[in-house]
Amino acid sequence: MTSCIFNWSGGKDSALALYHCLQNPDLDIRYLVTTINDAADRISMHGVRTELLIQQAESIGIPLYQIRLPEMPNMEDYDNIMAHHLAYFKIEGITHSIFGDIHLEDLKAYRDARLTEAGLTGIYPIWKRDTHELINEFLGLGFGTVIACVQDRLKDFAGKVITPHLVKSLPDGVDVCGENGEFHTFAFQGPIFKKPINYKTGELVFKDYTSPKTNEYGDVVHSSSKSTGFWFCDLLQA
Repeated sequence: MTSCIFNWSGGKDSALALYHCLQNPDLDIRYLVTTINDAADRISMHGVRTELLIQQAESIGIPLYQIRLPEMPNMEDYDNIMAHHLAYFKIEGITHSIFGDIHLEDLKAYRDARLTEAGLTGIYPIWKRDTHELINEFLGLGFGTVIACVQDRLKDFAGKVITPHLVKSLPDGVDVCGENGEFHTFAFQGPIFKKPINYKTGELVFKDYTSPKTNEYGDVVHSSSKSTGFWFCDLLQA
């Protein structure tokens, strides 16, 4: 049996990738690994509160492993922190690391390079699949997910549950899975969960970043002079 960690963002792509992995009896998923903005106590980039993440892991039934990061680590600090944790996983006998990536070649190359350094191998269950096909499968399986974070231009979609109607209403050029960073989600129900995660929407908050450069996990690592903004819908325990 292959001993693995699963890199869990809390969103729909992670949920669907995990669903497929759980159908494979040869995969032993030891931990759900999530990077946390330590200052905000929220999932990096997605902005979802840690208490909701904990509820997800409890409902899934796989131990949660939190990697706490500074709010905006530089690349060197980030790499050192991640290398430390990957070395720990290696000592525990873990050999593979699973991701819910779909299309981003440079992201996959970066992950694979860091994993090779740590003596681990990447697994990508939904890699290169059509994103329309993926979102249709996700919804057809009975998953539910809410948009937690959007680019400035997509403000009206923040806090909305993804439905077939919403998918059709996305503007031209927006990937239906948000694969280009257009939006991030929080999965609250579906076949991987023993029970749904009850939440309610809170305030809508705008955060202006100076062109955040993100690492392979989507964490902001440094900025330049160009400004960009995101709307976050605060999700609260119901």
